[in-house]
Amino acid sequence: MIFKKIAVVGTGYVGLVTGVALSEIGHSVTCVDIDEQKVASMREGISPIYEPGLSDLMKKNYEAGRLSFTTSHELAFSDADAIYIAVGTPQKEDGTADLRFIESVARNIAEHLTSYAVIVTKSTVPVGTNDYIKQYIEKHTDVSFDVVSNPEFLREGSAVHDTFNGDRIVIGSDSPFAGQVIEDINAPFGIPVFKTDIRSAEMIKYASNAFLATKISFVNEIATLCEKLGANVEDVAKGMGQDKRIGEKFLNAGIGYGGSCFPKDTSALVQIAGNVEHEFTLLKAVIEVNYKQQRLLLDKAKEHFGSLRGKTIAMLGTAFKPNTDDMREAASTILARELVLAGAHVVAYDPIAMDAAKKLFPEAVDFAENVKSALKGADAAFLVTEWDDFKELRPEQYASLLKEPVLFDGRNCYDLEGMKGAGMDYYSIGRPVVKVERELV
Repeated sequence: MIFKKIAVVGTGYVGLVTGVALSEIGHSVTCVDIDEQKVASMREGISPIYEPGLSDLMKKNYEAGRLSFTTSHELAFSDADAIYIAVGTPQKEDGTADLRFIESVARNIAEHLTSYAVIVTKSTVPVGTNDYIKQYIEKHTDVSFDVVSNPEFLREGSAVHDTFNGDRIVIGSDSPFAGQVIEDINAPFGIPVFKTDIRSAEMIKYASNAFLATKISFVNEIATLCEKLGANVEDVAKGMGQDKRIGEKFLNAGIGYGGSCFPKDTSALVQIAGNVEHEFTLLKAVIEVNYKQQRLLLDKAKEHFGSLRGKTIAMLGTAFKPNTDDMREAASTILARELVLAGAHVVAYDPIAMDAAKKLFPEAVDFAENVKSALKGADAAFLVTEWDDFKELRPEQYASLLKEPVLFDGRNCYDLEGMKGAGMDYYSIGRPVVKVERELV
């Protein structure tokens, strides 16, 4: 194995995890970011993101000399065998991907490329973007290079694990030589490689995320039907998942998907389809279902109380999923805003993401120091993120801390049988409501 010199541009979830993982398998990796303070912090071993296992690997490889951080593109690109583009492609108001950061990296590559390198696009980009990157760089440099699409399939909160235990590595290239270079770089991971053309690789990323989002919205629609028909969505999903053609993953009913990928990529794919005069009706429905689902706990609470004015709601969890501090497209941001507008007092707690939540939530929201202080004296609790801290709470603890105990569980964290003797009303997703038996006076 001949280890390579690699530059990774961007130190967000994708870039930093990619750079650290490549250094862990032996390559010499320089991560580039224009934020000087961020780079200084990473040199001190401080990760800018919360991702289990990442900080330890970052420190280990930095101290071993295989991983470095810089703001200098010139330094990073000098004699690099491969340059990974891993900057963000945020969603514009019209749903399309914002490619300004991609274009900026392309300019820097054209300006500082001194010898042949394989340009690897790790960022999620619309079909045709890699061709655009190639054409742009060709116009502004005489140095030879190739472009490869190598999309990531990482789950936030499990990104390090997924990097070393992925289902496949997709390599899209029109150059057999460049494709082989990237295959060789990834060989130590021991993960199956699927090679295709560049545009198909770009589409695989969008199609994969859109399909998973579709599974989530589908089971959430089934959950709504289950509530109306007296069925239990957990049993339905389990019965469905045992069919190997369907599979059990992404069939957990809840309050919808969020994060940096699914919302952005589904909207982008709808726009990509529109650009070639194709109406992606199915995916539009997936997005609409998710929009409705993120507000479901609010609807249940209004139905239960009649009015939320003057009620104190304990919001357990603000991150869009556990094991991350990412608040992008989190259901909590919608619920916090709508609860405040409805006249409720919100007290929120999250083990990791509260600093991020404070920047996004209405000023009227208060933040608790721990889960029990959030619950104490509240009229009801919204379980929004399925952190272990919350799932480990016994149902009786909710009942003892809440004023008129009622729990709205947006992630189906508790067993229905166990809730029947808990002494509180319990609402979940796609399952029968558990009501306290109250004596008639």
